[in-house]
Amino acid sequence: MNNPTKSKLHPGNILLSVLALLIIATGLYYFTAYILRDKKFIETNDAQVESYINPVSARVGGFIKQVRFDEHHLVKAGDTLIVLDDREYSQHVTEAEAAVDDAHAQLKLLDASISSAQTGTLVNRDQINGAKARLVLQQQDIIRYKNLLKEEATTGSDLESVQSKYDVSVSDYSAAQNNLKVSFSQIAELNSRKALLAADLKEKVAQLELARINLAYTIITAPYTGRMGRKTILEGQQIQPGQPLVSIVNEKDKWVTANFKETQVNGMYVGQPVEIRIDAIDNKVFEGQIEAISASTGAKFSLLPPDNATGNFVKIVQRVPVKVKFTSKDIADVKAGMNVLISVKKKAI
Repeated sequence: MNNPTKSKLHPGNILLSVLALLIIATGLYYFTAYILRDKKFIETNDAQVESYINPVSARVGGFIKQVRFDEHHLVKAGDTLIVLDDREYSQHVTEAEAAVDDAHAQLKLLDASISSAQTGTLVNRDQINGAKARLVLQQQDIIRYKNLLKEEATTGSDLESVQSKYDVSVSDYSAAQNNLKVSFSQIAELNSRKALLAADLKEKVAQLELARINLAYTIITAPYTGRMGRKTILEGQQIQPGQPLVSIVNEKDKWVTANFKETQVNGMYVGQPVEIRIDAIDNKVFEGQIEAISASTGAKFSLLPPDNATGNFVKIVQRVPVKVKFTSKDIADVKAGMNVLISVKKKAI
């Protein structure tokens, strides 16, 4: 009799079958997840973290006395970064202070002259009053002597003597009045000189303030809290006004610039929720929202924007920059320039 042979499955075949099923199931899972996610999100990996990176420049020139920062160190707003040799600027301040003191002294001297001239006007007024009184007396004497001459109680020579005294009194009265006018003219001249000295004092005070400002510029401080860039300056180095000395990265103001395809931005709006995944930080999703959408494609902002009218037209999908701000607070580990995957939640229908 022939007994039918019983086929047995090899353990290796079973293991291969199980692995194949797992691979298929995993592929189906990720494919389904991708399809579902594609329906809920618009994604791009053409995105980077941005931050303000500003150069710290010198406001005045001079020799560097001290450099008080190290590369990539965190500094606070107002921290001293660089100290310049300030001896020359200190002397300018001293010189300007002396000029201001001199202007004050000249004003005080002029005030004293004006006060003296005003006192002189009082003397002139007294002289006028005295001359006027003598003039009135001489007028009365002339009237009296004329009456006496009519009555032949006096001689013509006496009348002439009185008349001459009257003429002298008129001259003295006129001279006293003119002296008062001269005193007023002197006071007006002194007041005009006082206006000139006041303007000169104002100019010297401004020069003093400018000298103090330049002296303060010899201490270069951090404009805001941030992290320093590369250190390329040393003590003893000569710098010029306006020369960039070091860059500082603003640690408090960070955002993402995501360049979406032109076919993706339709329907996006300011305030739309965004998920931010940073390549350098695994297993962490940052929250954000769209803050602004560019009014033009990125190519139009380039140094040499494309001109399709030249005839060499090749249709290329353009990119539209979208500014995304972080709503998550724990972004200390996020650095400017890091690559980012942006996922924008589609508007619910």
